[in-house]
Amino acid sequence: MTSIASESVSTILCTSKQTRFDIKTADLRELDVDGLHITVTAGDKKTSGAKAKAKARSEGVEILANAKLRLQAGQRYALVGRNGSGKSTLLKAIAEKLIPGIPEETRISILQQTNAQISDTDKSPWNAASSQDQPERCVLEEVVEKATARSDIEQEIKALSNGINDDNPMGAVRALRSIRHNRNQRRLFQLDKDARLRSGARGMAARKALTAFEKITAESEALIDQPAEEISAETLRDETNEAIDMLADLQLQVEPNRMAEVESKAKRILVGLGFSENYMAKPVSSLSGGWRMRTALATALLQEADILILDEPTNFLDLFGIIWLQKYLQSLEDADDAPTLILVSHDRDFITLCTDLLILKDKQLTYFHGDLPTYEASQSERKRWLTKMKEAQDKQKAHIQQSISNNIKAGKASDDQNKLRQAKSRQKKLDDRWGLQVSAKGGRFKLNRDLVGYHLTARDEIAIPQDERPVSLIVPEPSDLRFPGPLISVEGVTFRYPTKSKSNTGGTDSSPVVLQDVNLSVHMGDRVGILGLNGAGKSTLVKLLVGAEAKPSSGTVTMHPRLKLGYYSQQAVEALQALGRGDASLTALSLLTREVDGVLDEGEVRGLLGALGLPGRVASDVPLTKLSGGQLVRCELARLLWRCPHCLVLDEVTTHLDYETVTAMREALSGWEGAVVLVSHDRWFVRGVVEGLVDDADDEEGHADDGDDGDDEESVRRRTVYRLRGGKLTKLENGTAEFEESVEKRVAKMLDR
Repeated sequence: MTSIASESVSTILCTSKQTRFDIKTADLRELDVDGLHITVTAGDKKTSGAKAKAKARSEGVEILANAKLRLQAGQRYALVGRNGSGKSTLLKAIAEKLIPGIPEETRISILQQTNAQISDTDKSPWNAASSQDQPERCVLEEVVEKATARSDIEQEIKALSNGINDDNPMGAVRALRSIRHNRNQRRLFQLDKDARLRSGARGMAARKALTAFEKITAESEALIDQPAEEISAETLRDETNEAIDMLADLQLQVEPNRMAEVESKAKRILVGLGFSENYMAKPVSSLSGGWRMRTALATALLQEADILILDEPTNFLDLFGIIWLQKYLQSLEDADDAPTLILVSHDRDFITLCTDLLILKDKQLTYFHGDLPTYEASQSERKRWLTKMKEAQDKQKAHIQQSISNNIKAGKASDDQNKLRQAKSRQKKLDDRWGLQVSAKGGRFKLNRDLVGYHLTARDEIAIPQDERPVSLIVPEPSDLRFPGPLISVEGVTFRYPTKSKSNTGGTDSSPVVLQDVNLSVHMGDRVGILGLNGAGKSTLVKLLVGAEAKPSSGTVTMHPRLKLGYYSQQAVEALQALGRGDASLTALSLLTREVDGVLDEGEVRGLLGALGLPGRVASDVPLTKLSGGQLVRCELARLLWRCPHCLVLDEVTTHLDYETVTAMREALSGWEGAVVLVSHDRWFVRGVVEGLVDDADDEEGHADDGDDGDDEESVRRRTVYRLRGGKLTKLENGTAEFEESVEKRVAKMLDR
């Protein structure tokens, strides 16, 4: 069976094995799909389903080939795979039920990175028209409305109430028939979607259902305008009673106690995600992109769902929100109908909440019960085991082949048939019985059990899994400073944003203090981490360090006279996207070539972009508007690194990266000679870059790379983690762990309320 989703930018073709029997899934939280193929190609709105299918197969990019999609009810899956492997495509295919085998009645809630939280009903023409007449909703109203469709229910209640209370006895009938027709239109919209997405036998059945329901919808539309004199007394009585019953059912759905409970839950979720009472009352249109993403996340969490899909939910969350979300998702397992969770995240600490891994690699889906470090360790151990087994077997095979040659030579020389038969027997063993000696379960390999089928001729060869090409990220070393001294020195800095309002005395009112008496120095090779919750003033401090903010209200910020500084801003990706929209032909290569202004030739520019993971045509042919978030991060890093800076100031640089790239950046920065000032909510990243921990196992063993090779520079490298709270910068003696512990206490206290 086949499903196709056609859009202006792409076409997603999904096929899978389907039984001809109508088997209902026992639990809608489970998925069991065999033979899954997903292909993506450039779309064309005018292309019919058959043409789109043929084009996708011939020209498209294959995401999955004969894969198995199996999800168990209530489990939490971390979907892992490299950028470009098709994770977002797979999530979209599941959420939009493009994959044959996903029941249409399955409730699926999704948070997408693009913040395109548009459901099928949102796309419908009647909903778009009605939404224009609605007043703009605040954050709390938006979350409750999107999760419960309360406004639609209230509109139906209002229409029925007015009709029933109307002096005209036909009022209730008119209201009932109007609501029926609107519901039929929505059902027709869904059936039309099914007919367009299906093919084969079930596609034919979907088109027949659509045709039949089109007649029902036409009849319901005709009944709206039916003259009163044609309506019999019996019909009037029956439909009036039906209107009264429908009104009672709808009122139960928005019953004050139930809605109060929903609103209370929505408030708890919003508070956990960092919303204050004032922010909850703000119009959604006034929010920044980060706060809109949080609003969409709250909506996804509030909805009643069988399958919950979260694509990078920790983007734009501070550590309090990350830990709260982690504990909230873990708490869902206590419910009898806990949703099945599919999670994508670059935060390795955050995805420890998952019970299983869903690995997308080489167009296949594989499963692992456990966490990511355990999986990586098991893969390394299996590779070592297979390598040793193959080496031993190759040695044994060479010995047997030598003995075969000797037996044949001796047998022919003396016409010894025993030696010739022995050589033939050994050759048969090499041909038919050579290969794996241990089954997948760890027991002795048996051909008739472990290779079942009509082709029992040989064992599988010992295949050693090939390492994926590592993610490339090379940071060029800084140039010579020529004379010593701190790169950046902050002494007694206090900062507040001035206001334009005037007091009664004619003076200028001052806003609250953002930074107070901050002292900080950064030397060559230093690693400085700045932690704090959103709103603590981290970005303000960083902007003062790099000179991107107004001068401090008091105190001084001085820099080394030969300092070359590289500053990565939280808004870097959005700024690059704006540049791309302003010039549709702008690519990473053309942008960087323009900025280096002849200092580097094209080959050197390409080399830098390639070292950062933007090779060849990706750099020269793909416009900025078409690059992914992770690729734009790499482009911005290239804009900083071509100058070979002495100090990198990075403000949330991991937000748009996958975990492989985060790992590569962590490794590249840990041994870099320059200084790094890092602001990040990714605990694992901070521990590696700032505190010098190689992996989680080193947490209790100290800094794994300090002084290991006796390097004098490494041994004196200063590694300091600070917390910014209430405008004051405080050194954390126990680093990230101390800050994490304090935040966990706050989260636990809030959850106990």
